[in-house]
This record gives sequence, C-alpha cells and structure tokens, in this order.
Amino acid sequence: MSAAAAPRSVLPQRLKPSRGGIPPPSRPSPPEAAPPPPKPPRCRRRRPPSLQPAAYGSLLRCASRRRSLPLARLAHSHMLRTGYRPGLFLRNNMLAAYCVCGDMRAARLLFDGMPDRDAVSWNTLVAGYSSAGAARLALRAFRDARSSGVAVDRFTYSAALAACAGARDGRSGRAAHGLAVVSGLARTAFVTNSVIDMYAKCGMIDEVRLVFDRAEERDEVSWNLLLSAYVRMGWPEVAVNVLVWMHRSGVKLDAFALGGILKACSELEESEDTRRMLHGCVVKIGLDLNVFVGSAMVDMYAKNGGLEEAIKVFDCIPHQNVVVHNAMIAGFARLGNEPCPEVRIQAVRIYLNLLQRKIRPSKFTFKSVLEVCNLTNAVRCGKQIHAHVILNGFEADEFIGNALITLYSKARSVDDSLKCFHRTPRQEIFTWTSMITAFVHDEHFEKALELFKQLLYIDKEPDQYTLSSVMSVCAALSVPITCEQIMMYRNIGDLKAARKTFEKITCLDTFSWSQMILSYAVHGHEREALVLFEKMKDCGITMNELAFLAILVACSRQGLADEGFRFYEGMISEYGFALNVKHIACMVDLLGQVGKLSDAEDLVMSSGLENDPVLWHALLRACRTHGDIDRGITIGEKLMTLEPFAATSYVILYNLYMDVGKISLAMRTRGLMRERGVTKETGISWAELQGSVHQFVDGDNSYPQKNLFFARLEELLVRVKQKTEHATMNIWELGFQNRKVGNSSISRHGELLAVALGLSTLPNTAPVRVMKNQRICWESHETLKLLSEGENREITIRDPTRFHHFSQGSCSCRDYW
Repeated sequence: MSAAAAPRSVLPQRLKPSRGGIPPPSRPSPPEAAPPPPKPPRCRRRRPPSLQPAAYGSLLRCASRRRSLPLARLAHSHMLRTGYRPGLFLRNNMLAAYCVCGDMRAARLLFDGMPDRDAVSWNTLVAGYSSAGAARLALRAFRDARSSGVAVDRFTYSAALAACAGARDGRSGRAAHGLAVVSGLARTAFVTNSVIDMYAKCGMIDEVRLVFDRAEERDEVSWNLLLSAYVRMGWPEVAVNVLVWMHRSGVKLDAFALGGILKACSELEESEDTRRMLHGCVVKIGLDLNVFVGSAMVDMYAKNGGLEEAIKVFDCIPHQNVVVHNAMIAGFARLGNEPCPEVRIQAVRIYLNLLQRKIRPSKFTFKSVLEVCNLTNAVRCGKQIHAHVILNGFEADEFIGNALITLYSKARSVDDSLKCFHRTPRQEIFTWTSMITAFVHDEHFEKALELFKQLLYIDKEPDQYTLSSVMSVCAALSVPITCEQIMMYRNIGDLKAARKTFEKITCLDTFSWSQMILSYAVHGHEREALVLFEKMKDCGITMNELAFLAILVACSRQGLADEGFRFYEGMISEYGFALNVKHIACMVDLLGQVGKLSDAEDLVMSSGLENDPVLWHALLRACRTHGDIDRGITIGEKLMTLEPFAATSYVILYNLYMDVGKISLAMRTRGLMRERGVTKETGISWAELQGSVHQFVDGDNSYPQKNLFFARLEELLVRVKQKTEHATMNIWELGFQNRKVGNSSISRHGELLAVALGLSTLPNTAPVRVMKNQRICWESHETLKLLSEGENREITIRDPTRFHHFSQGSCSCRDYW
C-alpha cells in the first residue's frame, strides 16, 4: 500500500493551533542512549616484598664503606616503595651513609624526619657537617644536641672539636674544650687527642703543650699529635727533641709523624747529623720500607745534596709511587752545574723506571725531568718526553711550557718554541722572557723586539732577564733611540744613560716625557721629576695617565703631601682621567710616609678597590715603618685572606708577630704557610761584571771561589768598621766572627757577596749595580750604607720595591722601603 493510500490517522499532519490555545502535540523524543558498559574492576598493584633488616643494614654499611651515594639512595628508595619502616638502628646507618657520601641535604631531611634520636644520631650529623667543611652547621647541631636532653658522649665532643679545627676557629674550640672539661670527658685520652689536634690546627702551640702536659691519660696518638704540632708550626728543632723524649719514654712512632718530621728537617741548614739520626730511628722501628716515610727520606737527602743516600733509600722502597720518583728526579735537577751529564742523566733512567712500572707521571715529574734534559742538552730525549707530556694532557702547564721553550731553543728550533709559547695559557713573565731569549739565541732579533712590544702592550712588568735580552737585541739591530730605551736604562739602574737618551731624542712625545719623569722619581731625584713635569706642561705636551703616575710617585717618594694631593685632584677635575689602582697606591704610600695611617686606611676603604692587595701592601709597609704593629697585624691577616698563596703576606705577618713577641702566633702563621704549600721564594742576587752575570743565592755556598768572596767581604767590613764611628751597631752581629765558611751568616745575604765581588773587580770610579729578587733586609741596608761611606763608592741595589742608591753613608730611599 502506497503512502497516498495510507489512512489519515497514520500519516503525520501539520496541525494548526486551535483557537482555544491548546498547544499542538510535541514531537516524539529521540530514543535514550544506551548506558556505557561497566568498567572492569581495577586491580590493586601489589607492593614488592621488603628485605630483612640485616640485608638493609649490609647495603647501607657497604654504601658507607665505598662512599657510594647511588647505593645508599637505592636502599632508601626500596624501603619507601615497600612501605618498610626502619628502626632507629637502620635510620642511623642510613644517616651515616648519606653523611659519608657528602649528601648533607638528604642527611638533614632524614634526620628531621626521625621519630626518635639518640646520641649516635647527633654524633653522625655533627661529624657529617664537620667532614663537609660546614663548621657553623656542625657547631649549631652540637648546641642542639646538648639542649635536646640527649646525653652527649666523647664522640660528640670529638666531632665538634674537629669542626673547630677544620674552620681554624680557636675561639669556638676553646669553648668546646671548656664544656668537655665540665662534663668530665676531657680526662679521657680520646677527647684529649681531639683537643690537641684542634689547638694544633688553629696554630695555638702554647695551648697544645699545656693540654698535653696536664693530660691525665696519654697514648701513642697523643705523643704523635704533639710531634706533628711542632712540625706544623715550623719548629723542627723542638720536634726532634720531642722525638728523643718519645723514644726514651718507650712510645711507638707512627708513619705520619715520622714523615712530617723528616720533611721538616729537610729544610734545616747544617743538620746532617740530625738527618742521619732520624734515618737510624726509622730503620730501628721498621718503617724504612713504608712508602710515605721512604719518600720523605728520599726528599730529605735529595734536597740537601745527599744523592748517594737518597739512591740507597730509593732502591730499598718496595712499592715505589710517583712521589718517590719525583723526589729522586728533582734531586738530580738540583745538582747545579758541577756534576757531569752522565751523573745527571740518571734522572731520565729513573723516569723510564717509572714508566716501566706503569705509574702515571705528574706535572712535577715532567717539570723536573725536562729541567734535567735542558741542563744536559739532551734535546732528543726531551722531545720524546714532550710527547709524553701531550699524551698526559699537561702541555698547558706554565712551568712545563717554559721548560719546553728552553728545550727547543737549545735545539735551534725556535718555531717549536713559539708553538709551546702559544699553547701556554698563563703567559707569565718568565715565559715571555724564555721566548724572547729563544729568539735572541736564534738571531731572530726583529721577532724578539716585536714580542717585547707585545709584552709592554699587555701591561706586564719586564724583569732583569727580559731587559738584558732586549738590550742585546737593540745592540744587534742598532735600534734608533726611543722611549723604550729610557725605560730599559731606568730598570737597570743607569739614570745617567736614561737622561742622555732622553736628550738625544729629536721628537719628544708624551711617553718619552713620562718615562723620564718616572726615571727621576724611582731613582730618588724627586725634585728633578717635579721640574721636568712643569716643563712638560709649559711645552704644551698632552698629558696622560702615565705622566700623572710618574709625578705621584715622585711626590710619594719625597713625602710631598700637599703637592701630591694637588696633582691627584687636578688629574680628576681638570683632565678627567680615571683613577686606577696604581694612582691610589701612590697616594696611600704618600699618606703612609708622612705618618697619616688612618687617612691612608680611609682612602683605601673609600676607593672602591678595598679588595686589591696592592693598596694594603702599601699601607702595611707604612705600618711597619712607623711602628703601628696592631694595625699592621690586622692588615697582614687581611692580606692572607686576599692572597692565600702569596708568600709575601705570610712573611710580613710573621715578622710583625715576632716584633711584638707573639711567638706562638708567628709560628701559627709559619705553620699555615707550610700547610697550604706556600713556599718563600729563594733570595737571589745578580751582578754583571766584565760581560758575565754572577749569581748569588742566599744561604748557598756552592758557587766557585766562595772562600775568596767571603774573605774579601770580611776584609771590607773590618776596614769600614775601623773607618766609621758606627762600631757599636748590631749589624756586626751577622756572624763574621766565625771563620768557618758555611757556618757564617754572611752567606745568608747574597747581595753583600755580589757587592764585594763588584768592589774587588770594577775600577774605583765605576758604580756597583746589583739586582735582588727580594726586599732587601735592614741588616744589609745598613751595612751597604757603611760600605758606600767607607769605600767612597756608589752602590745601587734594585729590589722589588724600589732602587737603593747608596752614596756617602746614605740611601736614596731615606730608610723608607
């Protein structure tokens, strides 16, 4: 049936709304959506089974023993995932693992979440902070432990004292010591040893001896700590006496204490009997086969020329390491120029022995063996060692690079020397000097001069070796007169030649004027410098920072405070120049010379460069001159912080402590210097006579014709003593009464021997010029004043601070240096 024939009631019809307002029927609603199928039931994830407490304990102890932080974290995370709740014993093991591995953040979080804590928990936390170097947090944890009601024990005090020792905090250490005494735990040898170690590391040697003498219980550790304390403080003589005392008391020595005293005695002069006594002691107690003690004995003999004994000790050590080999190789490198190459080449054989034992060389190994190759002209061997240097990644080391430059220079391979020069990132002044010298030896004079100009451009101060090489270059090339030659003559102390050079320059520029003004200033002719500066202004020469630096140096040397401040302020207001540290240092030196130390300190603090050691060194020099010891000690301690590896700061502070009788603090400074590996540079003096350079090392008697030099110097001093009226001065206590060469303290002043050689060799009208790499001491300064008066000669000494021109009993520095 079709749709047209369908009944009316079946077909949908569009109905109109009725008049009565009855709405039409609504459309049928769509069928309802089927409900979603039910989700399958979610299966609960089962936790992995936990381990036994003994297994967790073994894992955590293994992590502590191997210092494996991943293993400690693995054991901890397994406990968390399995829902295992460890007890106090396991929590303490976990805390110890985190502390030993150095993760103190995780250790602290674990400690704070522990429901229960005991003394072991607190001890572990304090010891962890102490080992991590966080002394402040360690002491805070120690205070919290005492206030928490937990009975602290000897291990708690030991950890707190170790934290004070690590931070060199003697004040807090003294407080911890007092608390240990009140608690009664200080009577035990364990806590006593911790107290001795703390005072020793803080440099408080008087307290060390007091605690040791009053200790109710002592053991072998106590004696060895006392011995190590004196070695640390730099008192090897007292340490030897303690060693004898220990031997007579029947105390057993350990390898650590013996190694320390052997190293200290290696620096003693005239101590051959002491060294042999220590060697015998080592053999008797059976530590001669110990690697640590054996290396110390090898170093002790090698440093003092006893190579035969060093070789015997070296051959007896069963398990030789790189330190033992380094000591032997360095011993051959220190032999000087006396032994034949066949003797010195033994160092290379020792190096081959090191390689055959598959021991990895260190930087010091390569430095020493390359020095031996340079001294013996073993160029082919040195090239092979250079290959080893590259393989071990040490080519960028400045000392190794310097040795390689010298090596290839001897082989006439200046291109290879230049490659080594450019591969050295820290191009210090001695590296530049070696490269310039290499060019000179290979007759590449233009390249040498160009490299010297680059050195001046980067604002590095050339030394006497550099200037000597450059002067040879200028002579070979017949270089026209320039301002660089004025600087060269100034640096070698020949002011007359510098003035003649200045007068011969046809076209004077700003740099020429500045160099000449500076030459007058540094050689004690301050008035001439001021006159030349005013003449420079009258000629309309453009001023620069160097010209003002030169005039400020002149004012500071003369003590002209008013003129100095006038130039200083005019430099800023009139010319608008920016001040640098050298200008400010001149003003600090000027204020210090006139005695205004407080104003000088205020200038440093307000300069914005209060962390620059140059300014504090200038102020410290003034404090020593004017006797302001307290201020000087404060500045010296600040310099030790600013320059922790500069030997000058330690030496100056040591002398200040000794001046006021604070011997323990002086020894503490000396001990810190030794502990940080800071060594004082050996004093060396040079004198150029008849075309050759003579070198004198302070305290060294190995140079040829030493008896002649000693006799000549004593003759000069006796003659001067008879001529002058200063016979009562204590400079004659230099030890001249001892006629045995080597025991006389004359050898400690190499500049005096150099002057004696000059006075004996040069004509009577020729001045004597000597250069020294250290600040001249007061005894030599006074002696040279008397020599200049008694012999009627001009003597010039250049040290790192200034030139000293001695003439007719006075010095150009006016006793301020």
